[in-house]
Amino acid sequence: MLQFELLATDPQSHARRGRLTLNHGVIQTPIFMPVGTYGTVKGVMPRSLEEMGAQIILGNTFHLWMRPGLDVMRQFGGLHAFERWSRPILTDSGGFQVWSLGDMRKITEEGVHFASPVNGDKLFMSPEVSIEIQTVLNSDIVMQLDECTPYETKGQRTTEAQARASMEMSRRWAVRSRDAFERLANPNALFGIVQGGMFEHLRQESLEALVEMNFPGYAVGGVSVGEPKDEMLRIMAHTPHRLPAEKPRYLMGVGTPEDLVQGVAEGVDMFDCVMPTRNARNGTIFTRYGDLKIRNARHKADPGPLDPTCTCYTCAGHTRADGQTSGGFSRAYLHHLDRCGEMLGPMLTTIHNLHYYLALMQEVRDALEAGRFDAFRRQFAQDRARGV
Repeated sequence: MLQFELLATDPQSHARRGRLTLNHGVIQTPIFMPVGTYGTVKGVMPRSLEEMGAQIILGNTFHLWMRPGLDVMRQFGGLHAFERWSRPILTDSGGFQVWSLGDMRKITEEGVHFASPVNGDKLFMSPEVSIEIQTVLNSDIVMQLDECTPYETKGQRTTEAQARASMEMSRRWAVRSRDAFERLANPNALFGIVQGGMFEHLRQESLEALVEMNFPGYAVGGVSVGEPKDEMLRIMAHTPHRLPAEKPRYLMGVGTPEDLVQGVAEGVDMFDCVMPTRNARNGTIFTRYGDLKIRNARHKADPGPLDPTCTCYTCAGHTRADGQTSGGFSRAYLHHLDRCGEMLGPMLTTIHNLHYYLALMQEVRDALEAGRFDAFRRQFAQDRARGV
């Protein structure tokens, strides 16, 4: 079902190097997981994901439930066969999506009543429903249904009492999720999600209750939901390293390259975020030497690659069947594609951004294995601050 092995630790931080074995393969950690909301990572073919080193991708329970629906998923035996991805898949619980519906949903102890954003149908999601959907999807990692505690509601900061009520309901939903998971004989791995808003003592209470339930792995949720960056970093510094050392730790929905490296230092093993794909579609490129906006006029005639140190298809090209090397694409060409609205543009920039994130995690793993993570962090920060 799940096996996690610690291979190396950093004496100067909480960083660790691990290996996670799941039903559909082995994952080397720390790892970044590309997000494939509707059963596809936007603009990227599965073959390209494999070539750039993606070990695991995400699927979205809520959206796949809406479309194509469980009948289709049952016909294919799950998400792997449906989207032709043979490596591990993690599915979220759908909790964030129903929370983000705002006035279209009503959260109660039983679950969430909401109107479908697709056709307006009245629907209901509970811990049991979420686990049933994820069982049909056959994802390697299943997430409990939780309530995503907002940083603020209608301009008002979430109070401690509100955060406690939300956290305690998520804790009760964790029990129901676990019970449903066992009742359905799901052969995969269920993760609990630590909540508690921006209150460290509530995070600790949530953590202790979930550890008592002995989940195979744990996630930290409810961050990057509108809070100031220093608040997110404070919770990231507090919670992950307090989770069991023998279990994988997942920080949900985070974030920038700097967030990933800092998260590793705080003991996180797994990350996901839409940032590299979404930003690529909007012309923001991540590189070793900082971020660049491909839409800026200064790139109009620039013959250079996005990042001269990058080995992705976009920057470095590929070796053709005849053995000849095909070079990469210039900033000028990518700028042109973006200005013309050509679909190849966001495809190429998405390939680059994902490759950069996955290569960054490989460099982190290499540094941890070599016992030089602290030196790596310093060089990483210096390079990113240099600018492109």
